[in-house]
Amino acid sequence: MIRVGILGIGTVGTSVARILEENSDIIEARAGKKIVVKTGIVKDTTKDRGVSIALSDDPSTVIDDPEIDIVVELMGGVEAPYALVKRALKNGKPVVTANKALLAYHRYELQALAGEIPFMYEASTAGGIPIIGALRNGLSANHIESIKGIMNGTCNYMLTKMINEGADYDEILKEAQDLGYAEADPTFDVGGFDAAHKLLILASIAYGIDAKPEDIVIEGIENITQTDVTFAKEFGYEIKLLGIAKKVEEGVELRVHATMIPSESMIAKVDGVMNAVTVVGDCVGETMYYGAGAGGDATASAVIADIIDIVRGNHGPMLGYKKGLESGLKLLHKDEIVSQYYLRLEVNDQSGVLAAIASTLGRFGISIESMLQKPSKNEERAKLLFTTHCCAEIKMRDAIDALSELDDVHGEIAMMRIEK
Repeated sequence: MIRVGILGIGTVGTSVARILEENSDIIEARAGKKIVVKTGIVKDTTKDRGVSIALSDDPSTVIDDPEIDIVVELMGGVEAPYALVKRALKNGKPVVTANKALLAYHRYELQALAGEIPFMYEASTAGGIPIIGALRNGLSANHIESIKGIMNGTCNYMLTKMINEGADYDEILKEAQDLGYAEADPTFDVGGFDAAHKLLILASIAYGIDAKPEDIVIEGIENITQTDVTFAKEFGYEIKLLGIAKKVEEGVELRVHATMIPSESMIAKVDGVMNAVTVVGDCVGETMYYGAGAGGDATASAVIADIIDIVRGNHGPMLGYKKGLESGLKLLHKDEIVSQYYLRLEVNDQSGVLAAIASTLGRFGISIESMLQKPSKNEERAKLLFTTHCCAEIKMRDAIDALSELDDVHGEIAMMRIEK
C-alpha cells in the first residue's frame, strides 16, 4: 500500500482524495498497488471538506511522518510551499505538485535538491492536459522548434465572449467573476502572469532555459476593445492570449501576450474555458494538446497520474534531462523579439495624417502591411488600425514613442503582436 499526504485540501486536494477513493479499483490495477490518502493539511480543521481522511493543521504530520510515501503539494503560493517541499525532499519523500508559481521561481533549485528522488508536476501546466509528459517523454527525440499555448481559461472565456457576442471587456470580466472563472482580483489571470508561469515551466523542459517571470514579456488582455475585435475579424484573425516559446537563430523567445492568429489555425478554434498547446518538433512536426486547463477534477486527474507514475517507477529526471543540456541557446532580451504588429491609433481626421504616420514608421524601418479606418466618438477624429511587416520589438517601441509625439495622434497607442 502507498500512503499519500496532501498539503492543502482545497478544490484540487478534495478532488484528489475523492477520486483516489472512488476510483480505487482502476487506480490500483494501473499502479499495481493500492494508493490511499493518510493525512490532509488544512488551515482550519473544523471546516467540513467533504472527504473521509484525517485532517491536520500541522504540515509536519505529513512531511515528517515515516509512513507517508508521497507528498502532494497543493497549497499555492511560493515561499511557504518551497520550504515544505525542500523538507520533504530532504526526508527522501517523492513530491507531486500542481504549483506553477513555485516552479516558475524555484524549479532549478528543486531539481538539484531532488536528484534521483521523484518530483512530478504535470498538473502545474494546462490542468488535465498531459503536456509535461508529452515534452519530457513523447517528444524526447525532437528538438522543439516552438510552443504556443492557450494556458489560461479565464482569458480564453472572456475573449471568446468578446469575439462571438460583441461583449465589452468590463462587462465580460464581471460575468467571469460571477461564474467563478475569474477572482475578485483578476490581475493574475487577465494580466498574463498565470500563463507566464506555465510557459516558463515548458521552456525549461524544451530548451533548458532558466528564466524568471521578470525576464520575459508578460502582457494581458485588459486593453483589448471591440475595435480590435472588428479589425481581427475583417482581416481573418482571432485574438487569443498566447504563451509563446520559439527557437530562433539567435536563441529563444519567451513571451505571453494577446495575439492575433489566423482564424484557420487549429489553436484559433479553441474557445471558452478550454486550453490548448501546440508543439512543433523537428522530427514529428506540429502536435496539439487540448482539454480542460483548470478545475478540481481535471487537475486532480493529472496529480493522480503523477502519483501512479511514481508508484510504477516511471518518473525520470525532473526537467527531462539525464545530463545537462548544452544547447547553446540563450533567452533573447525582450527588445530582440521579432514579430508582426497591429497598432490602433486615434488621430485627427484630415489629410496628411496617414502620410505622417507612414513616414514616422519608415524612420524605424517599419512598413505597413494593411490599414483600416474606423470612425471615432469624436467626429473630428478617426481610428486608424494598422498591421506591419516583421520588425524588432525595440524598433516598434521606439516608433510608438515617436508616433505619440505627433500633434495629430491622441491618447494611448494600442499594440498587439501577430503570429502566423
